[in-house]
Amino acid sequence: MTIFRPSPISASFPSPPHGVGRRACYTDFFPRKRTQMTAASASDPRPSLAGATRAELGDALRAIEIPEREIRMRVSQLWHWIYFRGAREFSEMLNISKVVRGKLAERFTLALPEIAAEQVSTDGTRKWLLRLDPVDANDKGAEIECVYIPESDRGTLCVSSQVGCTLNCSFCHTGTQKLVRNLTTREIVAQLLVARSRLGDFPGLEPPTDGLVPSGPDVRAVSNIVFMGMGEPLYNLEQVENAIEIMSDGDGLSLSKRRITVSTSGVVPQIEKLGAECGPMLAISLHAVRDPLRNELVPLNKKYPIRELLDACRDYPGASNARRITFEYVMLKGVNDSPAEARELVRLLKGIPAKINLIPFNPWPGAPYECSDWETIERFSDIVFNAGYASPVRTPRGRDILAACGQLKSETEKLRARARLAVE
Repeated sequence: MTIFRPSPISASFPSPPHGVGRRACYTDFFPRKRTQMTAASASDPRPSLAGATRAELGDALRAIEIPEREIRMRVSQLWHWIYFRGAREFSEMLNISKVVRGKLAERFTLALPEIAAEQVSTDGTRKWLLRLDPVDANDKGAEIECVYIPESDRGTLCVSSQVGCTLNCSFCHTGTQKLVRNLTTREIVAQLLVARSRLGDFPGLEPPTDGLVPSGPDVRAVSNIVFMGMGEPLYNLEQVENAIEIMSDGDGLSLSKRRITVSTSGVVPQIEKLGAECGPMLAISLHAVRDPLRNELVPLNKKYPIRELLDACRDYPGASNARRITFEYVMLKGVNDSPAEARELVRLLKGIPAKINLIPFNPWPGAPYECSDWETIERFSDIVFNAGYASPVRTPRGRDILAACGQLKSETEKLRARARLAVE
């Protein structure tokens, strides 16, 4: 059972293929039957309840003096409107009295983070740069990116768990940015709420008119979540677990935990805890089969070497052939892509219910690596596949807008740096 860790009311609710062009999209690009988005305002002192846990919704109701005997019912009502119907204003909640709606609107909002920029790739991948509200007096505000990847029968949202990253993986541009802070539960869940609102994935909303979002009577625009955006999720475990519980709640967003994957670079002590308390699918950013090379590619390996990491995977609660652990392996030309390394990978994973995602390296300005040749990737994949492991080669998506694996936020920072130089 997952243990929720709600904050005190005073903390939670303070008083009053590739390389071709890109195209930006704006709010009025999307037709709608009702209001799709309510952007958070830095000048609005009211905290937003969008992304709140049930316990936090209960605290909000107590803050407006709702009788304790009504709290459970009112929480269920709010939960339905926020997470099932995607309400962005309390006035939409017609089965709640006007008095209660008025009190809620005086103290709180349902605002989502502001979309500072939005890009759509030629392959349909969408990237949103979200501007967050300050969390305290020392916070100047921060920005994160999340990415939506559509396929014919499903859509995957790649969410961030931290602002920046602290791991400094040498092949990852995202990892070259300094860590600013952890995201709150609400900021993590808000990424899904933004995506579902923008994609018309709530009742009463229409999808974009470009035809790049999967649709149909039994198709959800966002059907899968991967914690593979900015940051290391297991360094923000409490907030990630609480966010997963909100995302998977059957009365609201209702995503199966088998469709939620948490990717880690190998924070060994937290892996068992994640499985025991929350139970999502697990992905491991492996990328090397020997400690000296992994120390270079993933410096966290110096603290938690490969053997310890794989032992933790063998013990991951719930791992089975039906719930295999995904091992991510970026293909770096002349670095980790030899047949000998493919055979060693097979040997290392013996006894672990696993599949191996081979990821063509996504280049970025100044990157010290090149992507392996396609023939090399195929040869590597064949060795792994013939040993009995699924070894799909991940098709690069969103490269033209720097939305592919390892590229998040870098384009934005580069553009902002140019703007600052121009001003100076």
